[in-house]
Amino acid sequence: MENIINNLRQFWQYTGFANCNYQYLLMIAIGITFIYLAIKFHWEPLLLVPIGFGIIIGNIPLFQGLNVGVYEKGSVLNILYQGVRQGFYPPLIFMGIGAMTDFSALISNPKLLLVGAACQFGIFGAYALALRAGFSPSEAAAIGIIGGADGPTAIFLSSKLAPDLIGAIAVSAYSYMALVPMIQPPIMRLLTTKKERLIRMKPPRAVSQTEKQIFPIIGFLLTAFIVPSAIPLLGMLFFGNLLKESGVTRRLAQTASGPMCDIVTTLIGLTVGASTQADKFLQLNSVKIFVLGAISFIIATAAGVLFVKFLNLFLKEGNKINPLIGNAGVSAVPDSARVSNVQGLKYDPNNYLLMHAMGPNVAGVIGSAVAAGILLSFFA
Repeated sequence: MENIINNLRQFWQYTGFANCNYQYLLMIAIGITFIYLAIKFHWEPLLLVPIGFGIIIGNIPLFQGLNVGVYEKGSVLNILYQGVRQGFYPPLIFMGIGAMTDFSALISNPKLLLVGAACQFGIFGAYALALRAGFSPSEAAAIGIIGGADGPTAIFLSSKLAPDLIGAIAVSAYSYMALVPMIQPPIMRLLTTKKERLIRMKPPRAVSQTEKQIFPIIGFLLTAFIVPSAIPLLGMLFFGNLLKESGVTRRLAQTASGPMCDIVTTLIGLTVGASTQADKFLQLNSVKIFVLGAISFIIATAAGVLFVKFLNLFLKEGNKINPLIGNAGVSAVPDSARVSNVQGLKYDPNNYLLMHAMGPNVAGVIGSAVAAGILLSFFA
């Protein structure tokens, strides 16, 4: 009888109930909230469902030594997490983005590239604030990239500059990407007048297939020579786009933009979520990162809108840009472009801004990768 009782006691020590505390329960509740928001409101379900369930997985209280946790070397979760830790998931995501992205809007109106560049101001603004908040220069650089609203770029940079903060930075970046439809519209309305919101832009010119084929090659050469440290992201982005536009690699483009991108996105979400283990995640620095991430995102959105207003000072009537597409310079493709379109239709039901907004939107993807390369070259 005594042996049975001892065995039961030993079994109890290995259960999650015996090792549980309020911190784990809080994180599990956060994970469930993510899943609820994704299912109920359709907020980036492809991101929030894997991240939410990953948070639940990572916060099952474990008896140390079972070798199943994400931070236990050699465990299955730890092996999958190396794609985040070593930074080789993000370039694969970028190849998928390139393979599914049409750069026609940017090619037809190159000045929209400047709008995407302006939105990167949020990255450097948040960097300065993170330094004031007590983070080291390399950590501040990794936190600032959240302002680009680009989860893969945030993971890539933080894996190089601040590996201990990957969980908080990645969850923050993906959370704000999911909240684009909530965060951006009030800023856009605050910074624009009714007259500006009603600006109608000329239809983009037709772009030839030859231009589309040349663009990824020229685009890569120009950006890679300027910022060689961004080659892993820029190279895969433009390579994916070449697969799409070449006309002779359709199967490869479909694989890159479909199954491969879905698999890698799922693994990123799940392992990033699992990395938010309560004892490592629930710290003051995590709160600071979420606050700084929000500020960075707000600055980026405002910078894009205000830059369009500034640019319009030098453009003739009939060539002006609707400032409602300024928000699309953050690289949350295509959600921020959709926000531009929805806001435009609210003030003029016949003013479709989606195609115009895709210009700064894809420019933002390039811009965030370039910004990451610049920061990496300074702080690696």
